[in-house]
Amino acid sequence: MFNKESVILDIVSEHPETEIVFKPYDEVVGKCVMCNNLFDKLGDFTSKHGIDYEKLVKELKDKVSSEK
Repeated sequence: MFNKESVILDIVSEHPETEIVFKPYDEVVGKCVMCNNLFDKLGDFTSKHGIDYEKLVKELKDKVSSEK
């Protein structure tokens, strides 16, 4: 479902409910993720900002499965 090559814009387009998952990362990144990182791949985004990739993917998957 999600991998390091997944583009944030594609994730949010296919699963609009995941936008809320990215919101807390605004503080980590120091700017609005939805405004500045939409075209980043998950792997690039997490490594660039020191974010735990596995944790973010789990949060995304949990959000998608909770909306079903």
